[in-house]
Amino acid sequence: MIRINLLAVDRERAKRRVSFQVGQKLTIACSLILLATALLIGWWYWSLRQRAAQLDDEILSAQRETIRLRSVLEQVKDFETRRAQLQQRVALIEQLRKGQSGPVHLLDEVSRSLPDLLWLTELKQQGSDITLEGRTSSLTALSDFVGNLEASGYFKKPVEILNSQVEPQQQGDLIRFSVKAQFSLPGN
Repeated sequence: MIRINLLAVDRERAKRRVSFQVGQKLTIACSLILLATALLIGWWYWSLRQRAAQLDDEILSAQRETIRLRSVLEQVKDFETRRAQLQQRVALIEQLRKGQSGPVHLLDEVSRSLPDLLWLTELKQQGSDITLEGRTSSLTALSDFVGNLEASGYFKKPVEILNSQVEPQQQGDLIRFSVKAQFSLPGN
């Protein structure tokens, strides 16, 4: 029996299905894998180049920073050298100030200890050792001088008379003497 459709409805035409054969499917799959691999390798290469450029920039900035820090380090060394020199100068000034009062007190105490009719001809200082040479007209003046030096507190006891010689003169005898003492500031 024959059937005829009298309805005027369009029939859908059967879609033509594209079918690939196995060889074509395999070729397309391999091509896609090859394309994906090429893209992956390209992306990896690009990221490595980006990272290399970034590292080069970091190295360059680190080298600049090193150069800057070297100049700062040189300045610090210069400042440390200057500071050390200034500290040495300050220490020298302090030492000179401490030593400055010693000779003043020495001369002051020696001049206060001089009795009448006693003259000093020479005063030598070597460290804390003091040697006094002079002349006097009597041995009493010499013993008073030694006693005054010991009583001053600036000379360590005993103050020694090294020698005394009588020199005859027309006006009377003169005694040439030499005295040795150790000078120290009180509290030292």
